[in-house]
Amino acid sequence: MYLANSKRYDQMKYNRVGKSGLKISALALGLWHNFGSVDDFENQKQIIHAAFDSGITYFDLANNYGPIPGSAEENFGRIMATDMKSYRDEMIIASKAGYVMWPGPYGDWGSRKSIIASADQSLQRMGLDYVDIFYTHRPDPETPVEETARALNQLVTEGKALYVGISNYNGKQTEEIAKVFEKLGTPFVISQPRYNMFNRTAESDLFPVLKKLGKAAVGFSSLSQGLLTDKYLNGVPSDSRASKSSSPFLSPAQVEETVATVKQLNELAGQRGQTLAEMALAWNLREPEVASVLIGASRPEQIADNVAALKNLEFSTDELKEIDQILDRQGKIDWDKR
Repeated sequence: MYLANSKRYDQMKYNRVGKSGLKISALALGLWHNFGSVDDFENQKQIIHAAFDSGITYFDLANNYGPIPGSAEENFGRIMATDMKSYRDEMIIASKAGYVMWPGPYGDWGSRKSIIASADQSLQRMGLDYVDIFYTHRPDPETPVEETARALNQLVTEGKALYVGISNYNGKQTEEIAKVFEKLGTPFVISQPRYNMFNRTAESDLFPVLKKLGKAAVGFSSLSQGLLTDKYLNGVPSDSRASKSSSPFLSPAQVEETVATVKQLNELAGQRGQTLAEMALAWNLREPEVASVLIGASRPEQIADNVAALKNLEFSTDELKEIDQILDRQGKIDWDKR
């Protein structure tokens, strides 16, 4: 029987989510990869244990995580029922709806029908009465923003979610939906953007809006699909994500285009006494609006490697300037290249 580490809160940092009363762990575990029906279940349990033992309290899911879609929530629910049930009130569990989940016109996007049905399915798969945060996974260009906002608000009023969030919304879209949430009195507290050294649009577009609204961000793709680690310093390993032609998020071409930049960043990280991944996570957390950064793990040991980033979160002015200079020399990257 799993018994959590009694010192799990000693090493983790907890940040307030905007102006709300909620705090979340500075590092969050994302279950996008490695928790599907094709993955080893015992390893999944060990990763969850390692995360919680290290003080990570935020666990991030979505209805379509797998593969197969829905299986990450099902596996997480099995772990909750057997190992984590007694710790439920110490956990922030989040899920989302908005990407393709089931056939037909209702298993996608952000209509009231899609969001309510998806949330009910997610709760059933995880065996939970409620989630702490429920997100709309992406803005829906064909559904009125008021409809999406009211559906999320309904989840709160029905006790199925404590807070709501948005994901992949830009600054303008965030302001639009925030106005509706304010009228409804919805506890909208957080936004989930792509954010890392190679993807900095949020700094000028989203973060100023979140600051004005008193909301926070939890960044995803924190290590740019592994580019901001030592994995690709010497080429593309045969077992890596970039080597798989089916991967829609990272290609060998992108590795080749960024390797010189990554090597320079790796050298600076060494001067700071950190791995590149540790420095990249710490750099993400330097932003005041970023309450947490999502990490992924295929092995329990990777959790400890990422948590080590918290040992050195401070950057000197010269270090930040050097990072900016290194990134400014990086040529434009086509992130849609396959």
